[in-house]
Amino acid sequence: MAQRQQQEQVHRDSVKTLDNDYVRSSAEQLKKQQIKQRQKVLSRRRLAVFFVFAAVVCIALVSAMMNQNTRLAEKEEEKRQAQEELAAIKDQQEMLKLQITKLEDDEYIAKLARKEYFLSEDGEIIFTIPKEDKKEVDEQ
Repeated sequence: MAQRQQQEQVHRDSVKTLDNDYVRSSAEQLKKQQIKQRQKVLSRRRLAVFFVFAAVVCIALVSAMMNQNTRLAEKEEEKRQAQEELAAIKDQQEMLKLQITKLEDDEYIAKLARKEYFLSEDGEIIFTIPKEDKKEVDEQ
């Protein structure tokens, strides 16, 4: 193997390169091709880095959008529940206002007192009817 290397070295030393226009133009063309090849490699690397960066940015933006959509859906659900509670409270408030108006009427208070506390007007007789149990009704 050492002998072979020596032979190649001797061959290289004994061969002289030509210095003419054809050889120079071939060498220049070879250099130009090498430069173009390096530029292609560099441009491919730049494009790869750009696409990786763009992909990372896109993934981040999509992730942020999905998080915002999830939070928005939660907030809309909370809003819907709050609106339902508000509607129920407004109904209750209307009912209480109506009851207040009724309680300001003396006739209504008298009627309510007769009903709840078995009070009567002059000359009125109150009869209480006991409620029958369902068992007694079913047995008959």
